Amino acid sequence: MGNASAVAILEAKNLNKTYTVDQRNIVVLDDISLAVAPGEFVVIAGISGSGKTTLLTLLSGLDHPSSGRILIDQRDITDASEDELAPMRNRMIGFVFQSFHLVPSMTARENIMFPAELLGRPDAETKALKLLKRVGLEDRADNLPSQLSGGEKQRISLCRAMINDPKLLFADEPTGNLDSQNGRLVLAQLLELKAEQGATLILVTHNPEIAAAADRVLTLKDGSLTG
Repeated sequence: MGNASAVAILEAKNLNKTYTVDQRNIVVLDDISLAVAPGEFVVIAGISGSGKTTLLTLLSGLDHPSSGRILIDQRDITDASEDELAPMRNRMIGFVFQSFHLVPSMTARENIMFPAELLGRPDAETKALKLLKRVGLEDRADNLPSQLSGGEKQRISLCRAMINDPKLLFADEPTGNLDSQNGRLVLAQLLELKAEQGATLILVTHNPEIAAAADRVLTLKDGSLTG
């Protein structure tokens, strides 16, 4: 794990994840240990079915491991309840998903504001409009998701992920549903916002072009880290 473990903002220790299907144990992740330093950009790579998304959901506290420990900012979250995890995630973690996960009945501005409103931030709308301008979509503030292109939706979801100035940003195939031009634009804006806010980025992808931009690439194969 290298010297990152001494100051790690994210640490996994001997993670395992298994599922039982028809009385058979299916091993999805096998003894995963890693540490990520503050501000680092780490890519988790591997072919489809290698366990990338499962690992991301465990590291972000969206699911629990079968065994092993997960620490975020030196706090062990492994056994934390959803009531404990939800406010912590909203306060210090941002998510960008392949399928956007925007609320259909909310405008672009309202989708971005939502996490900040949950924290009671009085500057939610000001920050949302600033982020919209930052990604060149200020003229889409009042549009519903159905009125936006795929690239625009992903840039809105990126703004939503960044509105609470997260320490940790998790991205699961953020360009997977986009054409190459929009994919490059979203990646560029993601990395720019990460740098501006000093966030740590853990990104799942099988795209070698994205992996080439990372500080470090961790490769999963059959549920184990190979690099």
